[in-house]
Order: sequence, then C-alpha cells, then structure tokens
Amino acid sequence: MVRSMYSGVAGMKAHQTKMDVLGNNIANVNTYGFKSSRVTFRDVYYQSMRNASAGTGNRGGTNPSQVGYGSTVGSIDVNQTQSIMQNTGNPLDTAIAGEGFFQVQDADGNVFYTKAGMLDIDSAGNLVDVNGNFVLGVSGNPMGKAPASNRIQLNIPTVNPAVASYEEKINEIKYKVTSSKQNSDANVTMTFMSTNDLPVGQKAEAIITSSGINIRLNSKESFSNIGEMNTEINKAIRAANGGQPHPGGEFTVTMDPVTKFANLTGAEIAGGNFGIKQGTVPVPTDWKNIFSIESVGEGFSGKGAPTYTITKTAGDPAIPTEDTYKIDIAIAAGATYTNTLTASQMAAPGSILLKSGVDGDTITMNYPTLTSMEAVLTGGVGPWNATAITNATESTPSKELGLGGAPFKLKGGTEGGTQSVENLNGIGIGSDGIIIGNHPVHGMLELGRIDLATFANPKGLVQSGNTYFAESPNSGSASKAKPGEKGTGALAAGSLEMSNVDLSNEFSDMITTQRGFQANSRLITVSDTMLEELINLKR
Repeated sequence: MVRSMYSGVAGMKAHQTKMDVLGNNIANVNTYGFKSSRVTFRDVYYQSMRNASAGTGNRGGTNPSQVGYGSTVGSIDVNQTQSIMQNTGNPLDTAIAGEGFFQVQDADGNVFYTKAGMLDIDSAGNLVDVNGNFVLGVSGNPMGKAPASNRIQLNIPTVNPAVASYEEKINEIKYKVTSSKQNSDANVTMTFMSTNDLPVGQKAEAIITSSGINIRLNSKESFSNIGEMNTEINKAIRAANGGQPHPGGEFTVTMDPVTKFANLTGAEIAGGNFGIKQGTVPVPTDWKNIFSIESVGEGFSGKGAPTYTITKTAGDPAIPTEDTYKIDIAIAAGATYTNTLTASQMAAPGSILLKSGVDGDTITMNYPTLTSMEAVLTGGVGPWNATAITNATESTPSKELGLGGAPFKLKGGTEGGTQSVENLNGIGIGSDGIIIGNHPVHGMLELGRIDLATFANPKGLVQSGNTYFAESPNSGSASKAKPGEKGTGALAAGSLEMSNVDLSNEFSDMITTQRGFQANSRLITVSDTMLEELINLKR
C-alpha cells in the first residue's frame, strides 16, 4: 500500500511537470520565434518480489514478479520545426525561411542563438535585437568575406562638401544648373516658364515653394545673353525671398553650345518649338473678315508688303463653264503665289493652297463663300486689288531653347562631413542577409551581412529565456553560414516567424494531463483508505 501511495505521488509530480510545460507553451503562443516543448514519461525502478527461474526436466520456468514505483519525466524536448511567418511591414524585421539561427552577443560577450528577428539600429550604428544585444555577422562590404560572428556596425563613408547641380539635354543642347553654396538647401527643383502677365521692364519673377523655385520669364522682354538671364533670375529669387539671398546661394544656368543663346525673349527661352518658326503674311484690313492666312511653308522667304489680286473670269454658257476666281498674292521682294477657285467650290468656305512658280513654296489661305466675298469686294468683275499695310516675314529656324520643357531637379548639395544611418534615405535586408542602405550622395551601399548558425543537433540547444538558445555538449558547436547556403534558409525581410505552439494539441494534452493527475491523486486516496482499515483492525 505504501508503494502504491508513492507511485501516485511520483505520477502526480510527473503530470504536474507536464502541466507546467503546457502552461509555458500556451503562455508563449504569440511570442515571435518561440519553440514549444514536449514532455515524455518513463517508468522508474522496480522491486523484485520473485526472480525468474529456468525450467527443468520435471518443472516449468517461472517469470519474475516485480512491483514498480511509479513514473517520472523522461525528457522535455524542444520542437524546432518551422512556423508560419507574419508580415509586419517593418524592413528591419527578419525571419529565417528554413534552418539556421541568428547570432547575438550580450554585454558580457556571451553568444546566443535565436529565431526572433526583431532587429534595430542603435545610436552608434550597431545592428541590435529587441533586447539590445548585438547581432553578429560581418560589417562593411561583405564581398569575399567568410561567414563570421562579429558585431555588425553600419559605417557610412564620409561625404565631401558639394554644390547642388542638375544636367539636362534638350534639343542637343546640354544645360546645367548649379548652386553657389555647399549645402542641402540648394537641392530644389527649378522650373522655367514664360508669361505675358509681367509688365515691360520686369524681365523675370520667382515663386519659391516648399519643394522648389518657379521661374517666370517675361515673354515680351529680350535677354541679350545667358549671363543677363542668370542675373535677372537671381534678382527675382532674392525679391521672392524677402530681399535675402536663397539659402542655397545663387543659381547659375550654363549651356553648351552657348552660341545658341543670343537676344532671346522669355517666350523663346522657355518655348519648346525646335523646328521652323513660321513666317507671316498679313491680310489687308478690308479683307480680314473674309480671308485669313492659315500657314506658310517652311521655306517661305517673302519680305515686304504683299499685294492681293482676285481676278474673275466669267464662264461660257454655251460650253457650259462656270465662273472662276484667280487669287494672286505677290510679295514685294519675293515670288507670286497663285491658284484658282470655281464658283461651285466657293459655295461653302474652305481653304486653298497658293503655290509659288519659283521655288514651289506655298501659302494656305482660308476663303469665304462666294456671296460673302462679292458682298465685300465690290467694283464689277474685277480684278480686286489690295495691299497689306504691314510686311510679310520669312520662315526661319526656331531659336526656342525649351527650358520650360522639363524640371531641373538639383541634387548632391551637402555640407559634407561624417555620415550616419540617419543620413540614409532607406535601409533594407536582402534574402542573402546583406544590409543595403540608400544614401543621397553615395547611392546604394552594402553595409554588412547577417550570418546564421546551424547545429548538428538543434534539439540539444539549451533554452536561456528571451527566446534565446545556448550551446550544449549535445548540440554540437555552431557552424556559421551565409543565409541560403549550407542548408540554411534565406532571410525574409519585413516578416517575423511566429510561435510554433499548436493550441489544439496543447489543449488536448491539457485534458489528458489533468485526468492523469486526477487518477494518481485517487491512487493516494485509495491507499490511504486501505491503511486506515489496517489501523482499525485493532480497536
């Protein structure tokens, strides 16, 4: 009876230990990188009541008779299986998609291993985990560096002082805008445009916004050279800044070839017509309401006041033929452009192509209906003559520069000096563990690499709290590897590995553990009752 009581006590202790493990598992169901544990039982030693005996010629053998002393905890095993990943959106949160552990080092130099990849960067540029311990690997450009267990410190190269600048090629002309001061205040976006709103005498106006400077050039004013334009631009910027220079200093526009800039208006500087500037042919004052010039050819070279002549030729009813109207535009210092319309063609307004007999150049004229024309052009059967009051101009190659066609986004302006992580525009961790930073001056930088550790027997690791594991004699020594190599998993940035606790299994085990504990407690109760009966034999 005493043996049964002690067996019950041993069973209760074993089931209590299992319940403790179950409780720890359930408590860490939402702990990132946590690995659940499993409890197994084994029986303990036995008392032999009778030993086994071998059979003889006249008697059979007998089996041993033994009484056990209950159960005890056989093992508490850690389940190192991979769990699912949760997307966090934090670029420094990192999960291992497979085998391997992160390496971390505490303040005393002890190295631990973990699956919890909540990483951060401290004020000294060290890569640390959520507990403030150093994450290990290699620092600097990892090219050619073997896997290691060194502190990862993110060092950004220094930057030399530089002015802000931007280059743009427009219509085969190279433009460059630069600032005069070496600071980041000059990293602005400059846009150019022309306007008719400025009064004569004011060549430029600047509008300063939070992101840039808008330059408005007077379309009616002329700039003799690019130096004058720069002077007027900076004067306008100072005026827009309350009479003070811009924090980025003065801005200078240069161009190559500079010969393309000579006596240009604000409209020509900002305009983007890179073809032919079409010539003009004025229409006589009395004819403007019925005729208009739509366009002239690219080779139009007429100069002087044009003379318009319309000659009517009456049709012959006997043939029959209809009336025709021959239109001539004679340029004083050029060719005569001519063509003929019929009365039926002038039943509705339209356009006619007048051709030169000299060089094949053309003028496109819009004409009215015949009724509208004859109501204005009186005087019998013609010809009707009129001379324009102003001179025609020839078609010439456009001088427009196209500065208004694209924004000039100045960059690279900096005071220089020592750089830190806060100077980066962004930072991320690749699947190969390489830490990449985006610097406004240096561009993309490889700042280090997170290396992983693997073990011959990961279940032999010792749990140390804070989701850390430590080496044990049965785990084997850590073998270092780059993520994705030597059987390790690649890293998944912006994700964390969740706990691998299976609540359904935990609750099922909880029920069976409770019942096992209850049954063992009943064993003690029954044994106690039997002892009570024994004591009560003598009264």
